[in-house]
Amino acid sequence: MDQSSVIAKIKDESIYSPRYIFMTCMSAGIAILGLLLSSPAVVIGAMLLSPLMGPILGVGFALSIGDSDWMKRAGATLAIGTIVSILFCAFIVFISPLQTVTSEIAARTRPNLLDFGVALFSAAAGAYAMIKGREGTIVGVAIATALMPPLAVVGFGLATLNWTVFWGALLLFITNFATIALTAAVMARIYDFRSSLSPRQTRAQTIGIIISFFIFALPLGLTLQQVAWEASATREAQKLIRAEFGEDARLSQMEVEFDSEQVLIRGTVFTSSLDVEAEQRALNALQEYLDRPVALDLDQFHVGTESSAAEAAQLAAANNQKRAQDQAALDQKLSQLSLISNIAANQIIIDEQKKLLLAQAKPISGAGIEVYFVMENRINQTKSDWTAHILPPLSALPNYNLPNIEQAQLPAAQQGATQQGTAQQLKQSQAVPALWIWAAKRLNMPLIISGREADLARVRAALNDAAIAYETRPTSSAQAGIISASWKIAAAP
Repeated sequence: MDQSSVIAKIKDESIYSPRYIFMTCMSAGIAILGLLLSSPAVVIGAMLLSPLMGPILGVGFALSIGDSDWMKRAGATLAIGTIVSILFCAFIVFISPLQTVTSEIAARTRPNLLDFGVALFSAAAGAYAMIKGREGTIVGVAIATALMPPLAVVGFGLATLNWTVFWGALLLFITNFATIALTAAVMARIYDFRSSLSPRQTRAQTIGIIISFFIFALPLGLTLQQVAWEASATREAQKLIRAEFGEDARLSQMEVEFDSEQVLIRGTVFTSSLDVEAEQRALNALQEYLDRPVALDLDQFHVGTESSAAEAAQLAAANNQKRAQDQAALDQKLSQLSLISNIAANQIIIDEQKKLLLAQAKPISGAGIEVYFVMENRINQTKSDWTAHILPPLSALPNYNLPNIEQAQLPAAQQGATQQGTAQQLKQSQAVPALWIWAAKRLNMPLIISGREADLARVRAALNDAAIAYETRPTSSAQAGIISASWKIAAAP
């Protein structure tokens, strides 16, 4: 193991640079948007981009080897990244119409001893990977420790002046940061990295690290104890409520909130006999068990006397909830489709059997046919059983550029000069045949494809596979690599 190369590598990742600030902002932006949308996949993407692991490991290794100058620079880099992340996320939340606490945000406001354990084991893995030259492991460490999402939640709390969220998320970040830095210092000590510290300073540092671990573990352990108590109290509350309504009753959709001094419990009870007093008895039992004021809100529904009646009613309630969610998704898609198509929602055709929404779009000034193609795809990306189809206004189709058509015939110097531009053309032109196929299907009209014969051969297969009616018109005078498409409109009788 080459200690000097390991130190140089960690130093390079822990020092301030324009790239560090740019990647910090991009990671913070992705993180806060993922949290606002409650999208775990987007949040994971932000974890992968975050460059904060570098300066944190730098602080830990600098602490271990006694390099105070490096530790100051790495600490300053981390502080700048932290402040920039919080302010950038706060700005995005401030201008965003979405400012509600989602499940992804709430999950990062109550750190406990388990979070401490995750940071501890992940930091040990990360430091080991850097020492052994296996940096690919850092990707998994970045996901496990999740440094950027807590900072994004801090920014959310700052923008919304929600100090419970602010301080809870900040504690989680500090826990992760300190645990990673201290664990990295311990790993460097284990692998005997050369240190400028005297034996007395080394012993004092070791004692300081141990005390720091205990300082962090104690409050987090108390938080974990509170989480465990809430889980146990929820299970016991379910038992107490069921006991008051009898064995045939079913308790469904129960929610318990412990955030305020008064515990709030909501739920639905399916019972063969409505009993108003049972709710009061359950309330008294809950207040006695929890030893706290309780607000109990139960909706009772009368069902048959058979043992399966309550279960059937519970299933019916779940189905009703699913239908309500489906209707909400349908209403959202109708609203989006109405806006994009420039028509009223009641003009959209709804096919219940095929779960299809059909909108005859009106022309929008400055919008080409490709706009409707892109927007239909975007609408259909939202999770729903319904599929939206937009019938676009009849308008011109874009040309299809075939890149590299004569690249092999160019001189070597020109090939290198045009390579970057050709790659960009390829990226921009790949969607054009798909656009032609989509438009022909939506409008149920044949196409006229014009261009050089050799170029036309390159798109015929795609059109044939899609069963599109088309007519080719080879033109020797056409520009090489460019194919045009137009509508074949039948002449009026």
